[in-house]
Amino acid sequence: QDVCALLVQACQLVPFDQEHLVSKVCQLIHHLLNRYQVMVDEQNLNFLLSYCISALKQCSSWTHVEILQALAALFYNNGPKCQKYLPDLLGRTGLLVQFSAPAQPDVELRRAAVRSMANLCLSVPGQPYLDEPYRSVCFQTFLSVLQSSKTSDVDDITFCMLLQNALKGVQSLLNGGKMKLIQTDQIGALLAVLKKCMFHGLPGLSIEVPPALFPAPLPHYDKRSPIRQEQAEPATSKHTGNRRKKSKGKQKKGEFGEEGREDSGDAGNESVLGADLLKLHLRDVQSSPCLDPQPRASDAASVSAGKDLSSHCTAWKRISSSESEYSDAEGGIQSKVRSYQANVRQGALACFLSAIKSIEKRVLYGYWSAFVPDAPGIGSPQSVSLMTIALKDPSPKTRACALQVLSAILEGSKQFLSVAEDANDHKRAFTPFSVTIASSIRELHRCLLLALVAESSSQTLTQIVKCLANLVSNAPYSRLKPGLLTRVWNQIKPYICHKDVNVRVSSLTLLGAIVSVQAPLPEVQLLLQQPSSSGLNNSGSSTPRRLNSSEQWRKALPSEGEPLENPGGCASPEPCWLLRLCVSIIVLPREDSCSDSDVNFPSLSSVYEPCPLRLESLQVLALLVKGYFPMAQSYFLELGEVACRCMEEMDPSIQLHGAKLLEELGTGVLQQYKPDSATAPAQRVPVSLVVTFWKMMLNGPLPGTLQNSPHATLQTSACDALSSILPEAFSLLQDDQQILCVTLLLGLNHSENPLVKAAAARALGVYILFPCLRQDVMFVADTANAILNSLHDKSPNVRAKAAWSLGNLTDTLIINMQNMGQSFQEELSDLLLLKLLRSATEASKDRDKVKSNAVRALGNVLHFLQPCHISNPRFREAVEEALQALIGTVQSEATMKVRWNACYALGNVFRNPALPLGDAPWTTQAYSALSSVVKSCKNFKVRIKSAMALSIPSRRECYGSTEQFCQIWSALVVALQRSEDTEDFLEFKYSSSLRTQICRALLHLLQLARSTDLPGIWGTIRDHGEALKPYILQYLRSGGEENDTGMHMELGERERGLQGAIDHLSGIEKQLGGKARVRVSLYLENVLTNHANATELTEA
Repeated sequence: QDVCALLVQACQLVPFDQEHLVSKVCQLIHHLLNRYQVMVDEQNLNFLLSYCISALKQCSSWTHVEILQALAALFYNNGPKCQKYLPDLLGRTGLLVQFSAPAQPDVELRRAAVRSMANLCLSVPGQPYLDEPYRSVCFQTFLSVLQSSKTSDVDDITFCMLLQNALKGVQSLLNGGKMKLIQTDQIGALLAVLKKCMFHGLPGLSIEVPPALFPAPLPHYDKRSPIRQEQAEPATSKHTGNRRKKSKGKQKKGEFGEEGREDSGDAGNESVLGADLLKLHLRDVQSSPCLDPQPRASDAASVSAGKDLSSHCTAWKRISSSESEYSDAEGGIQSKVRSYQANVRQGALACFLSAIKSIEKRVLYGYWSAFVPDAPGIGSPQSVSLMTIALKDPSPKTRACALQVLSAILEGSKQFLSVAEDANDHKRAFTPFSVTIASSIRELHRCLLLALVAESSSQTLTQIVKCLANLVSNAPYSRLKPGLLTRVWNQIKPYICHKDVNVRVSSLTLLGAIVSVQAPLPEVQLLLQQPSSSGLNNSGSSTPRRLNSSEQWRKALPSEGEPLENPGGCASPEPCWLLRLCVSIIVLPREDSCSDSDVNFPSLSSVYEPCPLRLESLQVLALLVKGYFPMAQSYFLELGEVACRCMEEMDPSIQLHGAKLLEELGTGVLQQYKPDSATAPAQRVPVSLVVTFWKMMLNGPLPGTLQNSPHATLQTSACDALSSILPEAFSLLQDDQQILCVTLLLGLNHSENPLVKAAAARALGVYILFPCLRQDVMFVADTANAILNSLHDKSPNVRAKAAWSLGNLTDTLIINMQNMGQSFQEELSDLLLLKLLRSATEASKDRDKVKSNAVRALGNVLHFLQPCHISNPRFREAVEEALQALIGTVQSEATMKVRWNACYALGNVFRNPALPLGDAPWTTQAYSALSSVVKSCKNFKVRIKSAMALSIPSRRECYGSTEQFCQIWSALVVALQRSEDTEDFLEFKYSSSLRTQICRALLHLLQLARSTDLPGIWGTIRDHGEALKPYILQYLRSGGEENDTGMHMELGERERGLQGAIDHLSGIEKQLGGKARVRVSLYLENVLTNHANATELTEA
């Protein structure tokens, strides 16, 4: 307040005709506001702004720079309070617009105006932002500044500051204004200037960027002058040598990194030369087209950040100051210029990062080739890209910025990169887009691995490894020639032992990406089986030393009982080195002294490795178990011990990832025991071992974590882990352990935390399917009440999980009805059944995620009801409402999954002989809804389910009147003719299954037809018989195929079905006199004869 009062008083004392004093007052405003970070209140701000704007209008031009600097200080973080001055400043003839115009001859004045404008564009949280017209004026001004070229009369530093201010302004508009870049010309112009500024002052590089970039699938042409480039490079290396000599003493302590904000050009310059030196070392590693999973010793030596390279670099650094062409003063100016140029490059990259968030990804990928490297053509230079900066920029901070931008581009690029393919070596007259993208992916791998070995700054090294992890996560390796991952894998191994913790953590993240991408990949399986020593030979960390005693970590794990020598018969002769590495980091005490970066982590005093490293190791273990379970199962009990240990620790994040590892181990076993599993029974983890595993968990920390944890996320994860138990193992647990599991889940279902409640509801839905539990009526009743409680929760996620579990519970009712008969139906309470029916009906009106399972449950409950329930007045209204809900859902515009389940549910309803199917009014509505869907639904899977439902009733009476029967018949005939009509190409793969199901339904109807139905049937055949014949013949021919439901129907069975329809129709046609006789059966006999003749010809 004192500062503001002082400034206001000073302004009141100085009239505008005292220009020298006005200039001094403005300098005072600028100095005090910047120095003391003063928050100016609105009243004083208005006075000071009015004073400065009036001074700008009235005083001579020599004062304008100081006045604008004062305005910039006043605008900073006060933009929303300056609304009433905007017309004077940013209007068509506004002061800032005039002073920042390209025609402005005074560059200092222009820079001050641009800076003021940039400060106006800063957003203040919770305050309104600049209105659209002003935003547009500012954006165009900044763009024109960035597009301008430096004239000879402008010094380098001033021009750099002008560009920096414009870049900050654009970044503020993109970040604070949530500006969405949509127009192609706007995007192209911005990306062009950003590309130009990204390379501003980069030594040895001179490029000309067009005024705008355009979306293009091929690399953009860079106009570069080779003469200028050659001239620039020798000079650059000389300055660099001089600079290195000076900074050597300063850099001793940290060896790399930057000294303060200004030193953006000193450190990490090895990479400029290092990139060229390493081309010799790496050529055989990078360019080798063949897959060589066993790395050669020479490869390991060349890819480690080893002594060879450092000796080259130190020789290069030994340039004495007497060799420099510059005096100290000139050298100092040059150093300052390079520092400002580096700041411009960093500003452009930071701005690009904001632009990426403002441009839709599919639009951004149109400019892929302008920023991402592609393999150079024969005789042509490589196009400049973000990798040019990552490899050649002398500033480690700028290199890190470029890698951050590249990471942001790669993030979410999976769909775009999925088109890449280079697995085939066909010679073509042109290069397909898929090959171009594949080539770009390969070049990215090559350049990033080159950068990895050349880099000296730990911060930048971390960014390179993160960028590689992003690339690995999104590249379609199954469509590319193998070998890429092998190179990444072999080159990242030494960095697991790096002395900087962040580098080690990111290296583990990269290994996690490799084991999770499109798992299981054959190339990665080979890598996991490599000897543990390969690639880990450069020392510097405790990790390799720890691994030398290969089974030391096993000794650190006292497991319950001796594990089997060869559990499941699939132990590999060489233990998986990555698994052992991760376990050793998690469970063994650290042996080395702490690294420089350990001070960032609170676990410094811990006997274990730093927490981030242990967490990342746990995540890699979980990914390894998920993607390559057969390899991990050799260590099944030991990994269980690791999970137990982690869950016993105090750190909630370690506990959480321990629980996640436990869940992955349980899920891996579940996958092996699935009915459709490809794992041979002899190769599965034995049930006895799974029982031992879960006893260890239930006697360990798992129950305590579930009961007492203050951390909801941890409880949720523990709940998910408990639901991953193998049913066969659960049934062999002791009674008290089974009761413990069930009691814990029923208790957690009443949790106040929605995450925990949702997980408990889902776990109960898993348990209800266990054979040993589902036949226990008391457990079924307790679970039903718990699920119904969650079904009425206010959280949509809890309701969705509860609906899924309700679907499973009602599946259990049907299984028990079929296996246990009437005894189970009688034991289940009528009141509970009524509650299930009403709750499911109510849930079917909820959002789609709840609705899809609610309709499944409705179908099951309506199938389960007995005649005593149907006749019970209390049930009558509930049954009617449930049926109307199902019919309404089939006809609704809900998601396809919901409608699919509703059709399936109606099919289930038709199976219940106790329901008055055919007589009740709802029957007509149900058949009408299904007939409409089978003809016209866009989704073929929904059509298949509706055709299936129409073929379920087993008696003719169930189809109602002749008119209704003929309508169903006609609808199916129309559906068959439309079975290839779709707007969505993806639906075509279901068209064959759809035709099969419709033909089956048509034959089913023919086998049930009465004599009164024949005229209607014959009328349809007369009109459409020729069109139907090919479909029926195709149905008969494709008898050995599997349909969408997974059921096989033998060829003979289909023929017998058709013959059965002919026999039935022949019988009833004889009862009809006159001209209507034998026509339908004759038509079908003709089809069958055609089929038999075609079969004979094929066999002949």
